[in-house]
Amino acid sequence: MFLSATPRRSVLGPVSALVVMLAGGCVSAQIVSESIGDRIVRFHASEQAKLHRVPSMALETPRPATGAAPDDLGVSVAFSRGASVLHGDDRFVATIDIDAETSLYGTGEAAGPLLRNGRTTECWNLDAYGYQDNSPNLYTSHPWVLAVREDGTAFGVLADTTHRCEIDLSEDIVFRTDGPDHPVIIIDGPSPKDVLTKLGDLTGTIEMPPKWAVGYHQCRYSYNPDSRVREVAAEFRERRIPADVIWMDIDYMNEFRVFTWDESQFPDPADLNAYLDSIGFSNVWMIDPGVKNEDGYFVADSGDAIDAWVKTADGETYTGYVWPGECVFPDYTNARVREWWAGLYEDFMAQGIDGVWNDMNEPAVFNVPTKTMPEDNWHRADPEFGGPASHARFHNVYGMLMVRATREGVMAVNPDKRPFVLSRANYIGGHRYGATWTGDNTANWYHVDVSIPMMLNLSLSAQPFCGPDIGGFAGDGDGEMFARWMGFGALMPFARGHTAKGNIDKEPWAFGEDAEATSRRAIERRYRFMPFLYTLFEESHRTGLPIARPVFFADPTDPALRSEDDSFLLGDDLLIAAHVTPNRERVHILPKPVKGVAWRAFDFPDFDGEGRDSEDPDQPALYARPGSIIPTGPVHQHFGDRPDQRDELTLLVTLDASGNASGTLYEDAGEGWGFREDEYRRTDFTATRRGDTVLVRSTQREGGMPGIDRAMNVRVLLPDGTERTASGRSGEPLRVNLKG
Repeated sequence: MFLSATPRRSVLGPVSALVVMLAGGCVSAQIVSESIGDRIVRFHASEQAKLHRVPSMALETPRPATGAAPDDLGVSVAFSRGASVLHGDDRFVATIDIDAETSLYGTGEAAGPLLRNGRTTECWNLDAYGYQDNSPNLYTSHPWVLAVREDGTAFGVLADTTHRCEIDLSEDIVFRTDGPDHPVIIIDGPSPKDVLTKLGDLTGTIEMPPKWAVGYHQCRYSYNPDSRVREVAAEFRERRIPADVIWMDIDYMNEFRVFTWDESQFPDPADLNAYLDSIGFSNVWMIDPGVKNEDGYFVADSGDAIDAWVKTADGETYTGYVWPGECVFPDYTNARVREWWAGLYEDFMAQGIDGVWNDMNEPAVFNVPTKTMPEDNWHRADPEFGGPASHARFHNVYGMLMVRATREGVMAVNPDKRPFVLSRANYIGGHRYGATWTGDNTANWYHVDVSIPMMLNLSLSAQPFCGPDIGGFAGDGDGEMFARWMGFGALMPFARGHTAKGNIDKEPWAFGEDAEATSRRAIERRYRFMPFLYTLFEESHRTGLPIARPVFFADPTDPALRSEDDSFLLGDDLLIAAHVTPNRERVHILPKPVKGVAWRAFDFPDFDGEGRDSEDPDQPALYARPGSIIPTGPVHQHFGDRPDQRDELTLLVTLDASGNASGTLYEDAGEGWGFREDEYRRTDFTATRRGDTVLVRSTQREGGMPGIDRAMNVRVLLPDGTERTASGRSGEPLRVNLKG
């Protein structure tokens, strides 16, 4: 066995030595390094480790070596053995040295601040209800760290393993894994954005969602019976609070049997979904992995027929207790099982279902200390995943493979529609199949505070479609907290209000008139920004860049921005500055002026036409980047309303020091796959100041979708806090008189 290991700590070239001290002396192993992309290098502890590595579950496709590693990579990897800081057991260790000034981010879904220096995170998916700041592992696993050097250049580190893995950032970047020797992939780049674009090339990017999924979602555990679902949906429309989606939690099922309905509470789900559709609501219904172990239940019987279940170490079908009682668990590592699971969605989706929510898929198991199945359970995995192996290898990807099978089933039923699937458990790369959220948080100010950094670190870990349970899942909270949370939560990539069984109601109107007014303004802001937000989703789909970004992305060289996590950027151009503490005592750190021009604070007219949103103290402040043009639309109640915002566009123009600004708008049908066949439109906007006039032009740069004849408005936001406006029609230049 290894007694100690002493790696070289210098910058590695194509091959470096790893000297391993043994009881009988020492031997020398050679680290193997290979390029797999532009300044993307994969390191193996030895030729033997390379020979026996299992297929990557993180990468979208296998990445063969393209040549030797560059000599000037500037990042070193050392392999050794060492003790876990969380568990004490002996582990395979990968160490990446960093300078003291390097800032560390990522690590996926992790409680606490944006800046991860000094923190230890564990990649081991866990049902982590009511998690706290000291919770090392949550629902997803992303063995990934983004490192930003003092000069603003960056590199990323991916531990390419699905086994239990701790990420120790107390000094350097250290991965300690209880599985076999695994590769480490280094991505080097001139900026954090460049590194994340390369990560997207490796792990894939999100698919374009249906546009309704970019709207506001309303959920609770549970809206039941179906009359309550109708009541909540109707209330949104009557109160003129925009919303696109209503969610159904597990109480719609017949005693929690998946793919069934409680006939007394939900006697006609197709009729319910048709009603929701008639008033502009899409729907999402939950499906869990635990299948009630019961003869005569069609899911259990059909699974028995193909022997679909995860096995114990001695080859028996594993059973564990979840909501339905004793359950069996599909082995999603097997293609035949995934195909069977996908087929279960045919009749389910035929009820008019739009989206699917996969929950409890860590997998969660009740009444056992580990909260999950034994690590020595056995999976009969496909060769593409490395063949049969224990649950210790496949635990962290169980949820990802479930949501993959779900997505395939939804697509088979509705091939002409874009699927929307949300998964609680996932693994890096799982963004290819579904969105996620930050799990069962709590209605307290700590969780208000960490909502932004948790969303940002997921975004920096290749999961851009994410957000928290707005209002808190566990506990009641109060109106002040709810309003503040909704104020900024409504502007996150995934915006969903949710709460648990037994709690008070948490619809936007549940806390009284003031909280309702704040919620309405916040959600209306989201819908005003929908043209811009949807453009960012397409950019993320195309490039892998996150939709929401840390403020330091505005200037990676500014050390003052490195830990700013009470604010976030949407794209490059819009900064959201929230107050996440009760007394609003924190001071936001804003990016420095760009050549003397400061980021420009702005707002929208209030929902009732009086005043400004900035007069509501629970709304976050909005800032536009100098040199930006942000496309916005009118308030609408749901996707397809007015119709789909296409009758009017308002450009928010903030000139830079040279008097110029630019921006982009992406548009497609919002549903279906026509955008893959040139049925989209990408329009570039430019603004140029000449004396006291600003000329705003638009040019359709890409796509075969015809232009729309619509009203065009321009708001030029001036540095002194005033603005000038002009109106016209699409396709024609607009002139804004700065003296007017």
